[in-house]
Amino acid sequence: MINNLAVQISDLKKTYGAVAAVKGINLDVHVGEIFGLIGPDGAGKTSTFQILGGVMQATSGTAEMFGVNARDARPFVGYLTQSFSLYQDLSVQENIDYLGELRLVPRDQIRERGMRYLRMFDMDRFTARLAGRLSGGMKQKLALTCALIAEPKILLLDEPTTGVDPVSRREFWDALAQLSAEGMTIIVATPYLDEAERCHRVALMFDGEIHQVGTPKELKEGLGLQRLEVRAADLRGAEDVLSATTNIHDAQRFGDRLDVMVRDSVVGERAVREALHQAENPIIEIRSGVPTLENTFVSVLRNLHPEQPIAPFPVRREFRSRKAGAVAIGATTLNKRFGEFHAVKNITLNIQYGEIYGLLGANGAGKTTTIKMLCGLLEATSGEMTLADEKGGFRSSSVRQRIGYMSQKFSLYDDLTIGENLDFFAGVYGIPRADREAKKQWVLGFAELDGKAEQMVGSLPGGWKQRVAFGAAIMHEPSVLFLDEPTSGVDPIARRQFWQMINQLADRGVAILITTHYLEEAEQCNRLGLMVAGELVAEGTPTGIKAEQGGHLLEVYPSEPQRATSLLKSEMESWRVAQFGDRVHVIVDEEASAELARITARLQAASIQVLRAEEETYSLEDVFIVVVEKARATGKYVGE
Repeated sequence: MINNLAVQISDLKKTYGAVAAVKGINLDVHVGEIFGLIGPDGAGKTSTFQILGGVMQATSGTAEMFGVNARDARPFVGYLTQSFSLYQDLSVQENIDYLGELRLVPRDQIRERGMRYLRMFDMDRFTARLAGRLSGGMKQKLALTCALIAEPKILLLDEPTTGVDPVSRREFWDALAQLSAEGMTIIVATPYLDEAERCHRVALMFDGEIHQVGTPKELKEGLGLQRLEVRAADLRGAEDVLSATTNIHDAQRFGDRLDVMVRDSVVGERAVREALHQAENPIIEIRSGVPTLENTFVSVLRNLHPEQPIAPFPVRREFRSRKAGAVAIGATTLNKRFGEFHAVKNITLNIQYGEIYGLLGANGAGKTTTIKMLCGLLEATSGEMTLADEKGGFRSSSVRQRIGYMSQKFSLYDDLTIGENLDFFAGVYGIPRADREAKKQWVLGFAELDGKAEQMVGSLPGGWKQRVAFGAAIMHEPSVLFLDEPTSGVDPIARRQFWQMINQLADRGVAILITTHYLEEAEQCNRLGLMVAGELVAEGTPTGIKAEQGGHLLEVYPSEPQRATSLLKSEMESWRVAQFGDRVHVIVDEEASAELARITARLQAASIQVLRAEEETYSLEDVFIVVVEKARATGKYVGE
């Protein structure tokens, strides 16, 4: 080990036959650092993790952990893989016992360490529950506990929070920050770039190579771009106009606004105003904002590998004309009980054709149950529903032909080829044979799998599977579309393409109901509904929901972020404090300037210097946390 380095990677290469997955990367990770490895699907991240975890040998080069070859370092390395599988029919405690014994941990230490980590994750009361009955977030916390039971010096986490709700994700990352502060070195791969903001440093990997390394702040500042939030009367038209305007680097739609990336905010704002004025598209508001890490990621990757435009969808169907405001998906006092358990409670909603409606909630909130009732897969206990202009009779073939459904659990058949899967769905949805080939080729192009129709679906990485599944769900041109976590595990570039297509469908008049745990993308919905414990507790536009929340979000840059976080958590409700790398977010109810002064004085009294502190606008994740935690404070059952 040199200069406090925990991991040293030198000219590391991995080839599979003629395919070079890792192309001579060099990387150093410091002791106690949370280091993020980010990149698109197929960048080589998982191959790198497998070498670091001692699962496979490198083709050439070296990977050393505290001066020891990675394969020999396995006794002090914890590794949580993408596909980590708990034993579903064993209890929480039995899973921990088994993994602890496998790692040769003494039995008394297994119990002591297991309870310590379970208490850290607020799971100590669930030791007797079967792993198969845990929510997604709780499963990941148990998996992390099992990886930590041997108390590794280095922890490898390959996309550990895919499919985990925002509350559990925040708790998960709070735990990682605490482990890092105790000296553990953590390397994490994630497709969620709001999570990567919590890392001390980040490396951007593409096509088997490392292209940029630095703190999130350094990477964002190095981008050389500024962000404008633009609201206009016709967002679709504004996006088309601004994407082709000089002095504008990029324009992307987010629900009720556009994110416009420019070199200079003053010059860029002038270009936006002139372009939209000429297009006779009135501007509602323009605000400047700080670029996100996702803005940075997308910009860098577009320079490395220019985006291919999505081919026009082969439209074969004309939608019937409908009155303005026609309800495509409707529910009135919808309820669902499973025995004594009241899963969905008096849900009322109305989604119009051409609208994108996001249904958000923690694991176990009732989202998937609600969707299954709305699309006729599950019978409601009580209430009235409307689907594709019909009331009742949702199982009829005429209704089925007008709806598309992409399920949370992924609906393709792993033991069929991509082409066979698409043929199957084309037959199920009654697509005329003359149209099938064009539809199949479009799906292959959208998924960037041209010429690979004979590849087995089971061999595809998760992100590519999601693209094929999405294509299969829209091949028959439904007028109503249900998407249950469609971009789970999908990288930011592919997620952008998903949303370009989702927006195109909505522009054509398709009604879309979508669930997601990635709240940055929920900003792209026209309206949102937040579910807690089976109830719809908030509804409105993304901007409107944020404006309705009381209190203030304070962003503090302390000299010792982890110690500052621990101190503030000990004196406030813990959900109000979250660490994001070198900054800490604090949610307060009182007047912002007074609270900033109080927090600054409290930290300075503990010899923690405050480098900068200011009020920030709520993110949608902050709003989600506030809504859920306030509901939890009233005794509602949330996500367990």
